[in-house]
Amino acid sequence: MADSRADSCLSQHDRLMTQRSTFEKVWQQIEDRINPTDVQFSSTVANTTKGQQNTEKVFDATPGLALDRFKAAIHSLVTPRNQTWHKLKASDESLADDQEVTRYLEEVNRRLFAARYAANFDTEVQGSYYQAGKFGSMGMFVGERPGKSLFYRSVPMKQLFFAENEFGIVDLVHRDWFWTARQAFQRWGNKLPQAIQRAAEKSPEVEFRFLHVVKPRADADVTRKDYRGMEFVSYYISFDTREVIEEGGFRAFPYPVSRYDLTSGEVYGRSPCMTILPDVKMLNEMNRTTIQAAQLKLLPPLLAHRDGILDAVRLTPGALNYGGVDDSGRQMLQPLEVGGDINIGMEMMEQKRAVINDALLSTLFQILVDKPNITATEAMLRAQEKGQLIGPTGARIESEFLSNMLYRELDILAAAGQLPEMPEKLAERGGLFEIEYDSPLSRAREAEGGVAILRTFEQLAPIAQIAGAAVYKRFNVDAISEELARLNGMPAKLLYTDDEMKDIDAAAAEEAQMQQLLQAAPVAASAAKDIAQASALAGAVPNEVIPGPLPA
Repeated sequence: MADSRADSCLSQHDRLMTQRSTFEKVWQQIEDRINPTDVQFSSTVANTTKGQQNTEKVFDATPGLALDRFKAAIHSLVTPRNQTWHKLKASDESLADDQEVTRYLEEVNRRLFAARYAANFDTEVQGSYYQAGKFGSMGMFVGERPGKSLFYRSVPMKQLFFAENEFGIVDLVHRDWFWTARQAFQRWGNKLPQAIQRAAEKSPEVEFRFLHVVKPRADADVTRKDYRGMEFVSYYISFDTREVIEEGGFRAFPYPVSRYDLTSGEVYGRSPCMTILPDVKMLNEMNRTTIQAAQLKLLPPLLAHRDGILDAVRLTPGALNYGGVDDSGRQMLQPLEVGGDINIGMEMMEQKRAVINDALLSTLFQILVDKPNITATEAMLRAQEKGQLIGPTGARIESEFLSNMLYRELDILAAAGQLPEMPEKLAERGGLFEIEYDSPLSRAREAEGGVAILRTFEQLAPIAQIAGAAVYKRFNVDAISEELARLNGMPAKLLYTDDEMKDIDAAAAEEAQMQQLLQAAPVAASAAKDIAQASALAGAVPNEVIPGPLPA
C-alpha cells in the first residue's frame, strides 16, 4: 500500500538534493584538500570504506591545522564551557527589578547549563563549528533521552538538507543518513519493515538508508495535546520501502541551523574555506613542485658516457661502482645541474599560508604570542578588533543557532518537570523572556566602552597632576570598576554583590565614626580636666563662680 506522506517527503527530498548539487561540487573539492576523509557528497549508497584517508591531493597540512584552530577559537569565544555565556531576563521591562522574577530566571538559567553540560553538548557543538568553517553551514539535533534529559547530535553536511520560510528562517530540515539494522531495531523495533527486521536478526551490521523530515504542520489542531497539536511535524521514513516508520511532532524546532556567511538569494552558507579554496589549491601545487625541486637538488639524475662500461649504479652510502672513472681518473658519471631557486617557492608558500591562517582567524590570537607584554589599553584594543572582525559571525550563530537551541532545550526541560514554578507576575505576561549573551565574543564587541574608559583616565592623568583629584569627581568609580571587570571577563563570584557592598559601606561609615570619636577623645578629656581644675579653684576662693552662662 502506497504511503502518500512518504511519497510527498521523498519527492521534496529529490528537489532539495537537486538544489544543493552546485554547493556539493565545491564542498567535495574542500573535502579532498582540507583534512580529507572518505565522504562523497554525490553518493546515495552506504559507505563501505569508512576510515580511509584520501590524501592524494594534499601536500600541505596548514589548511587542516588552521581549520582545527578555527573550530577551537569559535568554541572558546562563543560557547566556552567554563563560563555562563548567556543569561535570561524578562521581556517586560517593568519586571526587570522584580526580585522574584529575577531569581526565577537565574535558577532556570542555572538548571539549563547544568543539564546541557551533563549531556554531550560540549563535544557535539565543536563538530558543528567545524562544519561551519569548512562548508559554511552547520546543524545540530537537540533531542531528549527519557530519564536522562538532553542529548545532542552534530549533523554532518553530507546528511543535512534544509529550506527557509518567507522570513528567511530555516523551518524545514531533511536528515538523510544510514543506520545499521541493529541500530534501527533498537530505535523502532517491530515498527520496522519486515526486510530490515530480518536483517537485524541475521545481518545486524548491514546498513539501511533513512530520512528524518521536520517541517511546519499545516493541519495542527491546537486543541490537542499530542503530536497532532504541535507546531512541527516529524516523519521517519525508510528509503527501501518508501513508507513512514514513525510520525511525531515537536513544539520547538529540534534542528538549530546556522550559516557562517550568507549570500543574497542563497539558502546554504559560505565558509572561509570556500573563500580560500584557490589559495589552498595553489599552496598544495607549490608544495608539490617545491618537493620535486628539492628531490632533484638532493638526488639529481646522473649523466653517463654512452660508450662507458658501467654496471648498475649503486647510490647507497659506501657503495663501490666499478667503471665509474676512466684510466685517467675522470668521472664517468656527472650529476645533472637543475636550475631554479627553492627559496622563491618557500617564500610564495609562506604568503599563501598567511592568507589561509588569516581567513581562519588564527592571526587574531597571534598577537599574544608575538607581543606578550602589552598594556591594558593595547589588550582592550585587540579585544575590540576581534569583536569587530568576528562580531557578524558571532551574531549570526547567536540568533540562528543558539537561540533556537535554547528554546528547544527549555521546552524539553519544562515538559520533563525539571524547571521551577513560574512566578505569577511573569506567567500573566505570557512568560516571555529574552536571551542576553555574555560570552567572550559578546564582551569583545563591547570592548569599545572599555577602551573609552581607559583612554579617558590616561588623558586626565596629566591634568590631575596640576588640578588635583577634583578632575575625577564626575566619575562613578564603583560603576567604572564593575564595567571593566565585566568586559575583561572577571568571574562574577569574585565581585561583591550590591547587598554585600551596602554592608561594607555601612561598616566603613561606622569605623570612620569611631575614628572620629577616638580622635576627639583626648580633646574632650583635656577639656574635662580643665573644667575640674576650674571648679576646684572656684571652691577655694569665696564668692567666686565658674565663668559660664548668666542665670535666667
